[in-house]
Amino acid sequence: MRILLVSDTESEYIWDHFDAERFEDIDLIISCGDLKSDYLSFLATMIKAPVFYIHGNHDTEYINNPPGGCDSIEDKLVVFGGLRFLGLGGCRQYNYHPHYSVPPFQYTDKQMAKRIQKLRYQLFKHKGFDILVTHAPAFGICDGNDACHTGFKAFLPLLEKYKPRYMFHGHMHLNFGKASRMVEFNGTKVIDANSYYILDIPE
Repeated sequence: MRILLVSDTESEYIWDHFDAERFEDIDLIISCGDLKSDYLSFLATMIKAPVFYIHGNHDTEYINNPPGGCDSIEDKLVVFGGLRFLGLGGCRQYNYHPHYSVPPFQYTDKQMAKRIQKLRYQLFKHKGFDILVTHAPAFGICDGNDACHTGFKAFLPLLEKYKPRYMFHGHMHLNFGKASRMVEFNGTKVIDANSYYILDIPE
């Protein structure tokens, strides 16, 4: 399966200089958050592949204008092409929002743990999952030191118990040029989806 990962930065290479032939063999598109709704709708229209997305901390636009032709996998376990995808968007709570009493798509570690707990039946039913799709990274794995970019500790038990093949995340912008695109944690390949990245997963 060939997957196009996107997050955080709309790529001029894709949006302004689109060439259909470059993406004709894409089987699935996954957004790890913080992209304009119109950008995801563009991808869904121009590339003949499903688009899955979760929310980034800046995706309040999606509340009234969700990306057309795309499927949210937020708080869901979905199966596609024989792979099990688990979606958990948002980042650590770090500020207040002028229009909402609670900032959308921002969570404490305890709140994220409760979201994961609600998925326990789906995890049992599907005997785990293959790919974790998040916006924020896991704590201590390519995360930052500030309140906004500290990763979720709640993700660590998921990775340790189910040992998924991959974790896709955004939010870090490749640590603003200082980090590697891919690292490994206990056998899980952790990939920063910033801008875009094409990944081939063997059948």
